[in-house]
Amino acid sequence: MAEETLTTIRGTLERITFHNEENGFTVARLTQTGDAGDLTTIVGHLSGVPAGSTLALSGWWVKDARHGLQFKVKQYALEKPNTLNGMERYLGSGLIKGIGPRFAGRIVRHFGLETLDVLEKSPDRLDEVQGLGRKRIARIKSAWQGQKHIHEIMIFLQSQGISATFAVKIYKTYGGDALNIVQANPYRLAEDIWGIGFKSADRIALSMGIAGQDARRARAGLLFALGEAAGDGHCYLEQAKLISLCRTLLDPDEELAGFQTMVGAEIPLLAADKKIVADEERIYPAPLFYAEMGAAAILRALASFPPSYPPVQLDLELSRAAERMGVTFAPEQREALKTALQNRLAIITGGPGTGKSTILKGLLLILAAKGVKIELAAPTGRAAKRLSEACGREARTIHRLLEYDPSLRGFKRNSEHPLRADLIVVDEASMLDIVLANSLFKALAHGAGLLLVGDADQLPSVGPGNVLRDCIDSGVFPVARLTRIFRQGEGSLISTNAARINLGQPLELLPDYQGNKDFYFIKRDDPAEIEQEIRTLCSGRLEKKFGFDPLRDIQILTPMRKGLIGSDNLNKTLQQTINSRGTSAETGPGWSHFFVTDKVMQIRNNYDKEVFNGDIGFVTAKDEEEQTITVDFDGRAVHYETADLAELVLAYAITVHKSQGSEFKCIIVPIHTCHYALLQKNLLYTAVTRGKKLVILIGSLKAVAMAISNNRVEQRNSRLTERLRNGN
Repeated sequence: MAEETLTTIRGTLERITFHNEENGFTVARLTQTGDAGDLTTIVGHLSGVPAGSTLALSGWWVKDARHGLQFKVKQYALEKPNTLNGMERYLGSGLIKGIGPRFAGRIVRHFGLETLDVLEKSPDRLDEVQGLGRKRIARIKSAWQGQKHIHEIMIFLQSQGISATFAVKIYKTYGGDALNIVQANPYRLAEDIWGIGFKSADRIALSMGIAGQDARRARAGLLFALGEAAGDGHCYLEQAKLISLCRTLLDPDEELAGFQTMVGAEIPLLAADKKIVADEERIYPAPLFYAEMGAAAILRALASFPPSYPPVQLDLELSRAAERMGVTFAPEQREALKTALQNRLAIITGGPGTGKSTILKGLLLILAAKGVKIELAAPTGRAAKRLSEACGREARTIHRLLEYDPSLRGFKRNSEHPLRADLIVVDEASMLDIVLANSLFKALAHGAGLLLVGDADQLPSVGPGNVLRDCIDSGVFPVARLTRIFRQGEGSLISTNAARINLGQPLELLPDYQGNKDFYFIKRDDPAEIEQEIRTLCSGRLEKKFGFDPLRDIQILTPMRKGLIGSDNLNKTLQQTINSRGTSAETGPGWSHFFVTDKVMQIRNNYDKEVFNGDIGFVTAKDEEEQTITVDFDGRAVHYETADLAELVLAYAITVHKSQGSEFKCIIVPIHTCHYALLQKNLLYTAVTRGKKLVILIGSLKAVAMAISNNRVEQRNSRLTERLRNGN
């Protein structure tokens, strides 16, 4: 039939065979009302409607060359099911939190065809159903009312491809006013709802009739461009660059002069609203400007005063510490210790195996004997755990050290309530972004010292700024540079090759598994062969040869997300390889993508749950009734509802950027010329230095050589170095 023939069909959604979480596009199978024959294939934006729903769908019949006759959905409406089976499937689909398949069956068996009327008009009668319990009944009543609001939002957003997951988030954020707020200014979605970007909000706005040159659109475009720049590590954009990006985003065909007038008019208004700061021709998101200014002022003040610790007889104390530790400090280690002991702010930088941990142990030993109170911290949980193991005393994440309070949406520790410590030691300082760094610096007590320890040759922080590198480049602070490798066992190549990468020298590589080394190269020139090699290594070969647990000991680090050997595809492959339960015939909402024992990673800071961008954990439970999963993060159980699952991704394979601050027993790095844009020296260096016992590169020698020879480091827009040198 022709697509122009608009028609309406009704039926029950039997199963979802494909669902794109990003845009809501769905392929599903429907049993049409009154039709006992074959299932009907429907395609369109169904906004995450669960299987079991009864639908009225308007659209066209189309003949697909590959898949045959399909119904292309233009719009739809949820209808109340009118059969017992339909009601049971509807309630048990996960649409109503607290009712899964088991309890749905009990409720429908008790109330029969009156079930939905009972929920709507007499929900207190749920206590007639055996086994529900008061708490569950209260949750069901609340969820039923909330679901009605969510349904209104879903109907409004369905043609825009916004999924049910985001409809829940919108409702949680705005409450009963959600529909009014979205209709009044859909661009607020991009500002307030994590995961909904400007482009989705813009699509909704334009479909609602908001003009292309509307001030709300220009304002949202400016903030989006600045947010994207911050995601790329920049603290600011030059105004001309910002306007150019906005023009590309909003209307590339508009004449530049007119566009500059329209967008430029919003800059002072956003500044007046304290959303941005115009620093001459540099446009900052306001939080980044004040963080950069604040960090520079505090660091300059720290550098201008000597430490407040009791005096130390350096040579004597260093000798005593070495004797107690059973080591001999090399000359550059002694100099690093002296630098840390003589200055209120000092930096120690060096690669793996250069003795940073030994220096920290010596420092703690000397200062603890003098009664100096020291706090150890790192930007991530994994880095803090490593620091604690290396030093033999508690280390915390910076977020926990500063005592984040969800009710305040901020840290309890600040300039008014500083940390009770004489010295703060921050390991993996290359991971410090400007906002977190400023929060930490503000919380230093009067007279307290600061020691930054890290590897400046690694990739910079995921967040905006390049704090460690900027501090070193400023020349304002004493820096101890460690170059000699100490941690190199008999025949070890990991530290040696890391140093070779830094020097731009060819690696010492062994093909396949020749010799008894800790660093191997497996030559595979085709991405499909690399993918297959990774799969076989993780399916038993490495476990058999080295005893590595494929789930907990082996980590795949790849330069990028996309492509056959990117993290997205490798995660699907490895979930099926390593976790046999990680297979499904259907691709449904996020909840169904995760299985017990899956390795997962948090991809944004969630202060309420106290899990942060880059934290890795393991799924320990999956509740079908509640539609929740539980993830273990280093011994701490964290619960995720369906609306939270966009914050989690599989982590069998992760990007090199996400691996910062971590250490794994075995790492496998696919490296191929298809990664051309990201083949850089500091990326390969960061990847290799994550391996503790074994590093395996799989790919082409040409790609390895390209990475080592590419010393280009993308510059980040930051004025921290300048502010440190010259003041604010």
